[in-house]
Amino acid sequence: MTSRTLRRRLHHGDVDGRRNEHFETSRFDSLDEPLLGNRDYDDVHSEGHSLGEILDDGRNKEHLHWTMLFSHIIAQWAQWLANIVLGSGSFIGRILPFVPGNQNGPNGKISPPSLSPLQEARLKYLKQRLAVPFDGSFLEHQDALKQLWRLAYPDRELPALKSELWKEMGWQGSDPSTDFRGGGFISLENLIFFAMTYPEAFQNLLHKRVGDRSEWEYPFAVAGINISFMLVQMLDLQSGKPNTIAGIRFLELLSEDEMAFDSLFCIAFEMLDAQWLAKHASYMQFNEVLKSTRVQLERELALDDVYSVKDLPAYNLLLKR
Repeated sequence: MTSRTLRRRLHHGDVDGRRNEHFETSRFDSLDEPLLGNRDYDDVHSEGHSLGEILDDGRNKEHLHWTMLFSHIIAQWAQWLANIVLGSGSFIGRILPFVPGNQNGPNGKISPPSLSPLQEARLKYLKQRLAVPFDGSFLEHQDALKQLWRLAYPDRELPALKSELWKEMGWQGSDPSTDFRGGGFISLENLIFFAMTYPEAFQNLLHKRVGDRSEWEYPFAVAGINISFMLVQMLDLQSGKPNTIAGIRFLELLSEDEMAFDSLFCIAFEMLDAQWLAKHASYMQFNEVLKSTRVQLERELALDDVYSVKDLPAYNLLLKR
């Protein structure tokens, strides 16, 4: 199978990144700091409903909770068995298909490559951006939030920095600054870059214009912060020099485009939304969808014919949706 054929299959026929492949997912079973909080969104949906409807809603969510719990247990057993097979050096383990992060040493670590001066400079600049936490008391950060609002809602009046209107963008409270936590200022920069570079795609995701949506959708802005955080982990950017397959391939993309991280953010957001629709997911399944988005993105980064961000199959989502 050629790389081009593989790319077409990944993009069109393997949405959740699992068909005909075996992957080790234990290394990202949970985020270091989950950013999508457990705030109660039920208030929004329960207003104006009868007690019977609210109770039915509660029973439905309880059923969903137990379904997810049993699914998680089954997944853990499956992962345990897979680790035994892959770690045994058996014939079965040797004939399993490509397993990202497992064929090059513990935890998917490989020897970091030598970087060109350009890569060194761009990686250093990116790490400087990653080191900046969001601080709502900084005028620059306040201005960035205001810029995001203007890009998202160009025809609406700018609200105060603490206002219930921010919830419409997908912040979890009236004060967006409380939602950043591990995401940092770069996650806000990512959202602004998305809105400026791909305005139509940004608006489609913000307003959930594509597909048959669930009653409890993921909050747009907070989902973006989660994606930024996921990319930092996936690309191994906490290390002095990335030494995972995805991280090293990213360095190659960085040599072609100094804004590769921001561009990858836009692609990952589109991938997450496509996964969301394919799985008919609702709010409680967000972390599951984020994990499968990471799997698919790692697969695309590992393709042989990817030399720039625009070579990724999922880049087409930014242009078509």
